[in-house]
Amino acid sequence: MRNHARDAGLENAILVNTCAVTNEAVRQARQSIRRAHKDNPAAKIIVTGCAAQVDPEMFGAMPEVDRVVGNHDKLKAETFNPVSLLGGTEKVRVNDIMSVTETAGHLIEGMEGRARAYVQVQNGCDHRCTFCIIPYGRGNSRSVPAGEVVEEIKLLTASGHSEIVLTGVDLTSWGEDLPGQPKLGRLVQAIINQVPDLPRLRLSSIDAVEIDEALFDVVTSEARIAPYLHLSLQAGDNMILKRMKRRHSREDAIALCERLKSARPEIAFGADIIAGFPTETEAMFENTLRLVDDCQLAYVHAFPYSARPGTPAARMPAVNGAEIKARAARLRDKAAQALSAHLDGMVGRIDDVLVEKTNFARAGNFAAIRLPENSAPRAGALVNVDISGHDGRQLIGTLV
Repeated sequence: MRNHARDAGLENAILVNTCAVTNEAVRQARQSIRRAHKDNPAAKIIVTGCAAQVDPEMFGAMPEVDRVVGNHDKLKAETFNPVSLLGGTEKVRVNDIMSVTETAGHLIEGMEGRARAYVQVQNGCDHRCTFCIIPYGRGNSRSVPAGEVVEEIKLLTASGHSEIVLTGVDLTSWGEDLPGQPKLGRLVQAIINQVPDLPRLRLSSIDAVEIDEALFDVVTSEARIAPYLHLSLQAGDNMILKRMKRRHSREDAIALCERLKSARPEIAFGADIIAGFPTETEAMFENTLRLVDDCQLAYVHAFPYSARPGTPAARMPAVNGAEIKARAARLRDKAAQALSAHLDGMVGRIDDVLVEKTNFARAGNFAAIRLPENSAPRAGALVNVDISGHDGRQLIGTLV
């Protein structure tokens, strides 16, 4: 978006790319828009992203906003022509995201200011989890063909990126809309085989139930794939999972994690988990708490349940707000214990890590590492670090 706006000569404008995953994300987006206008009263403010797609009229009604642009149009060069974008009186320009059937590959020469590069290979989602608004912001699942993905990764690798992350709204559904319906494992294998100079490939959040055998094999056998998987688990109680309309059971999640650990012992897991989903009892929540240990999770992104208007879960019997907050706090405490235990196991090792800034890096298994001030080379470099301890949140290391 920035490059398109710059190329089109769009000046003195602020682009706000919104998130809709929680009510808090929408609140923060509105707050950011008001702050941007206060700090830059002469600038044109253009709002896009998922929250703008889901509720364009709300953002259009904000006096600070000049234009609202839909998700499908935000990555098109022609959208940012100043005359067409800011001309006329039509403030909201958002189409029906469900009518979009293609995701174009967006080839770029680099990721300015980023230690790693992110390559979107899939967008949208065909599933309808009862708590989730995102399909209405991103549309149905659609994939970027493997050839385009490989070419983009070759380009990014040649420009000096040591780590590339494959991203998508529902990453493991990649390929279902392509000829022959290839699975994600086939794409990952193609990247590994056809881009031999890529030092490290990382996968973003994946749906545990959709891991195909080729993906399992390449993740557990290929050293260049980061030994870390972020799993979309959401809960650890079977009744809650059913009411969420998830497609895996508690037992499925545990079995997968055990199988992955057995095949690649150094792999670490992260997970999104929701506390206080409608109808959740204390016993159900205890099952979710136990899942942290049962799946050997190292990183937990704990969400207090946030009702999104228009979703089925918003019509279910709600848990008391104070109880939701208390359960989320207990889940965060459990997550802190799990992270500390994970870091304990890394002390005394020498690890290959990616420098994010002069005094901070991340290991392949996503562990954060604090380095001595100004000791590291450029952001994006892979270096060896001797890990001497941790503070409960991040490791302490020195360059070898």
